[in-house]
Amino acid sequence: MARLLLISNSTVHQRGYLDHVEDELHDFLESPARVVFVPFALYDRNRYAAQVAARLAKVGYEMTSVHDFSNPQRAIMEADAVFVGGGNTFRLLKGLYEWNLLESIRQTVMAGMPYIGSSAGSIVACPTLKTTKDMPVVQPPSFDALGLVRFQISPHYLDPDPLSTHMGESQEQRILQYLEENEAPVVGLREGGFLRVEGESICLKGSAGARVFRRGHQPVEVSPGASLEGLLAFHAVEALAS
Repeated sequence: MARLLLISNSTVHQRGYLDHVEDELHDFLESPARVVFVPFALYDRNRYAAQVAARLAKVGYEMTSVHDFSNPQRAIMEADAVFVGGGNTFRLLKGLYEWNLLESIRQTVMAGMPYIGSSAGSIVACPTLKTTKDMPVVQPPSFDALGLVRFQISPHYLDPDPLSTHMGESQEQRILQYLEENEAPVVGLREGGFLRVEGESICLKGSAGARVFRRGHQPVEVSPGASLEGLLAFHAVEALAS
């Protein structure tokens, strides 16, 4: 049974790194747990890994970074959990391909190893990176990602501001454009929100709601505590069959 914690953002306003999900991490992971971190979304991997290791140590988790291993696939296989950090989604996915980690992560997570993703790390848990807002600063071999869930996430979701004079596209408009070409539904995950996936169960948690977009349907507003599997299940099957 796949277990995933998919976080919109690692830091919320006026709080420290991962503070808003600390209680959820304790509930999600066993203690003690050996966490292997994937730092590919940022350029300075050593600095990123050191930041995350220091934060997780405060809550009792031992962390190593996958880029420090000569055999990164083995590091994934032997860990108790994997944490894929946020940053640039294109850079992250390119790193996963270059280090040949997609299949290792996919196999271990589908066998039950907990997966934690934040921002870009949540997007790559989806079938593709097509719902990222990041600039393509590098080019991965493919847009295909881990496919641990059957829907897409659009993190850092911002509602259109009716008072704004900005004439560019809103995040909602961009998601609707995605659905003109693709079947998989999209969860617009606001900052402070996260999804807890336990097998077929998908629960929205945190301090913020989300907006679910499905092809051919009006967007649906959901609040923390809502179960999303019923809302997403039919379209997930439909997407796989297409």
